[in-house]
Amino acid sequence: MQRNILVTGGLGFIGSHTIVCLHEAGYVPVIIDNLHNSRIEVLSAIEKLIGYTPEFIQGDVNDKSLMNDTFRKYQPEAVIHFAAHKSVGESVDEPLMYYHNNVVGLISLLEVMKQYDCTKLVFSSSCTVYGEPEQVPVKESTTTRAAASPYGATKQMGEVILKDNDWCNVQCLRYFNPVGAHESSLIGELPLGVPNNLIPYLTQTVAGIRPQLTVHGGDYNTPDGTCIRDYIHVMDLAEAHVAAINRLLNKTAEHTVEDGDPSKGNFEVFNIGTGEGYSVLEVIAAFESATGRKVPHVIGPRRNGDIVAVWADTTKVNEVLGWKARRNLETMMKDAWNWQLACNSPN
Repeated sequence: MQRNILVTGGLGFIGSHTIVCLHEAGYVPVIIDNLHNSRIEVLSAIEKLIGYTPEFIQGDVNDKSLMNDTFRKYQPEAVIHFAAHKSVGESVDEPLMYYHNNVVGLISLLEVMKQYDCTKLVFSSSCTVYGEPEQVPVKESTTTRAAASPYGATKQMGEVILKDNDWCNVQCLRYFNPVGAHESSLIGELPLGVPNNLIPYLTQTVAGIRPQLTVHGGDYNTPDGTCIRDYIHVMDLAEAHVAAINRLLNKTAEHTVEDGDPSKGNFEVFNIGTGEGYSVLEVIAAFESATGRKVPHVIGPRRNGDIVAVWADTTKVNEVLGWKARRNLETMMKDAWNWQLACNSPN
């Protein structure tokens, strides 16, 4: 029996890798993407990886007519919702754009899902919901603090909306920092314009596309003065989405929820990270070690919206979803660099 999974934002960085993993797990992905920060060429790359061109609809989740047509035609069993703007810095400059796309877009999607009795959703949330945590690593039960950016606020709002709509069964995945690329180098992270994230800016700098990498802040209260994050390979993250879909469609016994954890019957929250924190300078050193290439960089001023340090406690996701990150930082750096080299190749 064909099991259609609708993937909004499915040609983006995380979405495209998840499409491949869904196919490998026996699901039939259906993609909707407005190409705001993705490229149609990704569809051809996915075809090379899975052997056929998946169903693709170019459009926006805010387009009710399009969404109605999509649900009527494909009757998805579940939805994975990636379609959101994701840059902390850009959200500080363009908050209205972020609230409209990330919050209103989610509401529009839920309205159509409810109309067509599609009650299963994997939600792309973020570790930014924790704000500046008092202690690390953070657990799902760690108190969420005031968001440091409009982007973080949209993810907090999304979680509240989903928790309140108890007709919808939700796997809420709080990502840490996805990096790397598929080992084939056919798909990877290629943002339009100047990258906002560390790794694509770093690889473009080493490739000579950017003059140098600016490390935003060298005076934080960390061992080397730079911000600390939990970096996770995008393929590990993609595999976590398949584990979440499996749980939604074949849900097993309830698990004990720790005090403070926002999970309840219809709404389960999971941290998706490696459980290790690395500073920006440690990431640069790991890249240089993994590739043998030097990273031209300077220390610059702090950036609005950045928090000092956050990494995950992954105990819950390891035990409940049976998922664990398998790829280390060196693999992340190698795959990111190989992807950059493939992008530079004339072929």
